[in-house]
Amino acid sequence: VAHTSLGTTNTEGAEELGKEYEGDRNEAGERHGHGKARLPNGDTYEGNYEFGKRHGQGIYKFKNGARYMGEYIKNKKHGQGTFIYPDGSRYEGEWADDQRHGHGVYYYVNNDTYTGDWFAHQRHGQGTYFYADTGSKYVGTWVNGQQEGAAELVHLNHRYQGKFMNKNPVGPGKYVFDIGCEQHGEYRLTDTERGEEEEEEETLITIVPKWKATKITDLALWTPTLAEEQPPTEGPGQEEVVGIEGAEPQSVGAARPAHLCGGLPGMWPVGQCGVRTLSG
Repeated sequence: VAHTSLGTTNTEGAEELGKEYEGDRNEAGERHGHGKARLPNGDTYEGNYEFGKRHGQGIYKFKNGARYMGEYIKNKKHGQGTFIYPDGSRYEGEWADDQRHGHGVYYYVNNDTYTGDWFAHQRHGQGTYFYADTGSKYVGTWVNGQQEGAAELVHLNHRYQGKFMNKNPVGPGKYVFDIGCEQHGEYRLTDTERGEEEEEEETLITIVPKWKATKITDLALWTPTLAEEQPPTEGPGQEEVVGIEGAEPQSVGAARPAHLCGGLPGMWPVGQCGVRTLSG
């Protein structure tokens, strides 16, 4: 049985009959009931067995310091459980077939958190990612671990509402300011050419979303269905950092344009909301 994420694994060792086991057995001599086992690879398990397999509640401790406390079905993590990873991050929630699946909360080592849906070990569905260093949060849709679809990026005194794709805002959206106005516009993708590394290598292209404002209005209720435009993305700087031993990667740096409430020269009169973007 293997716990895998992003190419790293926490592998639960195979148990052998007679290998340092203390506990109940059935008439066929299989581990059945409650028992403690030290596995050949140095890991330990204490909990319930059924017909020779981990089944029911149990605690599995890996020799690298990771541990799982929760439900098993036929040797696989399945049901409610908490997994603590070697780097100190942890997941609390639902499991299916040895993977994070269903609803759960992931606590990252930098104090960020993700609360929401999981599918086949990845953030997928509706979820909220909280950035501890800024207090900002992404509330909305995730696809295969990435911020993608209709969402809000909420900051201390304003928020952006729109669509995201590949972790960047794209297409129509709006900035809502707590002082009581909204700036509508859209994010357009522009190519920034970095130049060629050396002869015969392809040119490196960076896609940068640029905000283009169109109008300012009074506050209005937000409807997540934003026209049938191309999907959007998360702002610049949203990168993933590979975790340790199966740990879920954290999202680094919320997309946050710099805001001005007092107008932008040549765009809006003083006293109305304006917004500018930070490049990168």
